Amino acid sequence: MSASLSGRTVLVTGATSGIGYETARRLAERGATVLLHGRTPEEARAAADRLVSTAGTDGALLRPLAADFVRLEEVEGLAHAVVRDHPRLDVLVNNAAIAAPERHTLTADGNEIAFQVNFLAHYLLTNLLEPALTSEPGGRVVNVSSALHRSGAIQWNDPQRVRRYSRLAAYAQSQLALTVFAADPRVTAVSVHPGVCETGLLPLYGHEGAPASEGARHVVRLCDPATEIVNGAYYDRSERVAPAPAATEERTVKRLNRLAGLLVGHTA
Repeated sequence: MSASLSGRTVLVTGATSGIGYETARRLAERGATVLLHGRTPEEARAAADRLVSTAGTDGALLRPLAADFVRLEEVEGLAHAVVRDHPRLDVLVNNAAIAAPERHTLTADGNEIAFQVNFLAHYLLTNLLEPALTSEPGGRVVNVSSALHRSGAIQWNDPQRVRRYSRLAAYAQSQLALTVFAADPRVTAVSVHPGVCETGLLPLYGHEGAPASEGARHVVRLCDPATEIVNGAYYDRSERVAPAPAATEERTVKRLNRLAGLLVGHTA
């Protein structure tokens, strides 16, 4: 039996299915209070109910929360609710992700949809949660990234990919940005590729994947204060490996911060 995580509070974004759902289940199983984020209040509530009824999770440990990451104002609302109700947050798991659509799509905020949902929303959320994220040992941010970040490039002069769009390139760019963001010295953060799993993103990778619970195991390990982490480290499942070179360049980290701050209208 793994060590208890009782007394710890963890926010998991995109917790209504796939790796996020399994991560929430495993964390609650070990006694953590899980802020379970979904796109809508109904989806978040349904996921919490499903955990109680099918996984035997203690409902008292689950707090469903909602925000549609396609709208940055909802991300702000989510952050304010968390800071208000959970002034001490031990871990933030930035997991919510979508596969980029076939056709170039902009959100109401004017951002390419995968870049916003997979990266910008998490950038904004992480910055706004700074007052609640504990600076005590063990407090951390875990970005659920992807091995596909290696094939990505941040198009600095066209981050919205208006001129040339391909869904794979857009998805890879969003994952690279998330991985670079973990190296931001202002937060203690790591990123992890949980392996190719049976989730809604599987078509981007191929036809076969491990169960989502297997991917969640690698995420939960990094949430555990007993797992010592190095800021900006990147893990491929349980192994620490070097990320794409861009993710360790101080210049790229600063440049991405400037770009993201501009796009979300919040300079950190």
